Amino acid sequence: MKKFLSSVAMAVAVAACSPQSVTPESSTSSSDAAAPATAEIKSGVDYHSLSNPGEMKVTHLDLDLTADFDAKRLKGSVTLTFDKLAADASELVLDTRDLDIQSVSANGESLAFTLDEADPELGAALRIQVPDGINQVTVSYQTSPQASGVQWLTPAQTAGKQHPFLFTQAQAVHARSFIPLQDSPQVRVTYTAKIKTPEELLAVMSASNDPGTPRDGEYDFTMPQPIPSYLIALAIGDLQFKAMGERTGVYAEPALLDAAAEEFEDTESMLEVTEQTYGAYSWDRYDLLILPPSFPFGGMENPRLSFITPTVIAGDKSLVSLIAHELAHSWSGNTVTNATWRDLWLNEGFTTYLTYRIMEMVYGHDRYRKEAVLGYQDLTDDVAALPENDEILAIDLRGRNPDDVFSNIPYEKGALFLRELEQKVGRAEFDKFLVDYFQHFAFKSITTDEFVAYLDKTLLADHADKLDKARIQEWIFTPGIPAGAPVPTSDAFELIDQARSNFLAGEVPASSINTQSWTVHEWLYFLNNMPEALTDAQLAALDEAFNLTQSSNNEIAHSWLMIAVNNNYEPAYERLYSYLVSIGRNKLVKPLYQALSKTEEGKAFAKKAFEEAKPGYHPLTVKANEGFVE
Repeated sequence: MKKFLSSVAMAVAVAACSPQSVTPESSTSSSDAAAPATAEIKSGVDYHSLSNPGEMKVTHLDLDLTADFDAKRLKGSVTLTFDKLAADASELVLDTRDLDIQSVSANGESLAFTLDEADPELGAALRIQVPDGINQVTVSYQTSPQASGVQWLTPAQTAGKQHPFLFTQAQAVHARSFIPLQDSPQVRVTYTAKIKTPEELLAVMSASNDPGTPRDGEYDFTMPQPIPSYLIALAIGDLQFKAMGERTGVYAEPALLDAAAEEFEDTESMLEVTEQTYGAYSWDRYDLLILPPSFPFGGMENPRLSFITPTVIAGDKSLVSLIAHELAHSWSGNTVTNATWRDLWLNEGFTTYLTYRIMEMVYGHDRYRKEAVLGYQDLTDDVAALPENDEILAIDLRGRNPDDVFSNIPYEKGALFLRELEQKVGRAEFDKFLVDYFQHFAFKSITTDEFVAYLDKTLLADHADKLDKARIQEWIFTPGIPAGAPVPTSDAFELIDQARSNFLAGEVPASSINTQSWTVHEWLYFLNNMPEALTDAQLAALDEAFNLTQSSNNEIAHSWLMIAVNNNYEPAYERLYSYLVSIGRNKLVKPLYQALSKTEEGKAFAKKAFEEAKPGYHPLTVKANEGFVE
């Protein structure tokens, strides 16, 4: 997933840097999930699942669901096939959140079940008594209208304004809000699905989508590769398809289809160069789904069908690194997956590193260097803002919502760590290591400890004169950025620094700055490195010269609006209001709400915008921002 937010999460003490290893399939009990932060972290134990894959492990799902847009519920059943791993096991434990469990059966016979009292973060364990000889159960259920992983949009909240829309978002622990299952990244399943919808709508999933399927209100899907639960995804809407290459295409509402296909037409090229460098693509097709602007993330790497925010359709391909990122997840994250949310950096750090490499291969070294500088600045900003315990790659998330892990630490710090390894052993050797790594752990979920052990046996053994175990431990298990870490640079930005300095010193008016050749990267670097305080005259001069308040690029507009809020630049507030009520992507709106909340006048403004926007925001966006307007 492309970055959710850079939030300052509460500090929790980190235990030992070298925790005792256990197998990833270890049973996770309710007591494990509630383990005190003073106890040693058990590697491979998922503290955010109440299920018992160490005793009975689900391997396949058969979904049969109907989308009831009037009731805002998914209704139907799931049949779970499982392996009995413990000889004396008689209970299958599943994760649920706000599900109405109607019945459980096997071979047409009812089975006894209980639903535990709900935990506010983890949901409720569904306990099913399984007779001997049974390896498959069917759970009939329906979702809540307030399901944390499902958003129901009215026609007015879509681009076309004619039909409703539904999409799911399962990462990190929200699959349990629309399917009773073992909601842990260490449990990989194949699945089939039968989805019933109003006849005028099309359903798509993170599975085998046929671009030519007839629109008839009943759709069948198959996912033959085993995936973790957070990658199960469904969307339903007035969708059309347009091919971008032999294996790539885009689904979108008609009003967005052509613009999206043109913006992301290089996706096939990205796929080809990634295969050439890191090995064959394992997922058949790679398509994009453009969601309504309420989608809370930049993108979500659902296999075969990445979910993408429309906020990156800029008209000039300036924000397509997000597509490279979600594509890269096809290797790092989807094929090789973090076993627990503590290990998220194995997904996102590797993927961010691959993103930079893909962008360099497709768009050239200069663009790569500029994007790396901006990423490094994002990282240093988070290191300055976060408590030390949240600056660790292998973070302690016990007792916390796993959404707290989504900062620039697993993304940019993880990528910087890999960049250092690349620089020390050479790019060719490091690429060979990555190819072998992806093949060795293909379709497996691994822990940080397993990665370190693999690194010891491979790259460290081959390059003992260049790599150091203590340095690797420092990168993974200590806060901050290690001294001597690579610092990205870009010659292009030196000119931007000079232009900014000349303007601030009053030596050059804004209107005389030559911005004709600037890309979005120059603009972001120019704006993001402005001093916190600017005069009204400076703000007005910048706005008049470059029309920043009305910028159609959502990233540039965000940077400018942050400056406007921090300096109470009132001419931008009308645009600020419309920006907040029309976009649900947390990366863009949360910092604005946070900045507004620092003054009473700002908080009143934010509250008004939030109340208008709330019906169209995703539940995750509501949860992330409601504290700023209370």
